Amino acid sequence: MDAEQTPPGRNPRASKALERFAFLIGDWRFDARFKSETGETSTFHGQWAGRTILDGHVIEDEYRMFGPGGELAVLGMNFRVYDSAKQRWNIKWLNALDGTWTDLTPEEFGGVKFEGKSLSYIFREPAGATQGWEQSLTRATYTVVSPDIFYWRGEKSEDRATWREFMVVECRRVA
Repeated sequence: MDAEQTPPGRNPRASKALERFAFLIGDWRFDARFKSETGETSTFHGQWAGRTILDGHVIEDEYRMFGPGGELAVLGMNFRVYDSAKQRWNIKWLNALDGTWTDLTPEEFGGVKFEGKSLSYIFREPAGATQGWEQSLTRATYTVVSPDIFYWRGEKSEDRATWREFMVVECRRVA
């Protein structure tokens, strides 16, 4: 992650750590390849839009994914804020379709990890039971390729030792 990139609308009193997620700010279109547990693949398309809110102290990003037939499959919003006192990220996902919240950076799984141009975090999948992943964990990894392209990779695990990729999302900035 480019720590030198300053988010548009950045408040100089806000944590500089927000710059780690500044790549999300703007409008994006994406193609996603989903692989089910049985090995079947599906392609989805969507929109991702990020901006700063609350006087530049928070990055929020809205995520819309459409199914193969154009139906709305996922709709929600992430809220990303850095707790300077605890030196940790608080990232929450609001699923607008079912009205639930998910903590994406629980301390028990180590929070956000930064490695070169990638960052990742692990969370417990709340919808796991409906998809057959009752005890499943998800690891989300973002890799920034350029200012105009990033990838999101989702992996599942039952034990945090073995991971199975289930989705890759290729995001391209909208001009």
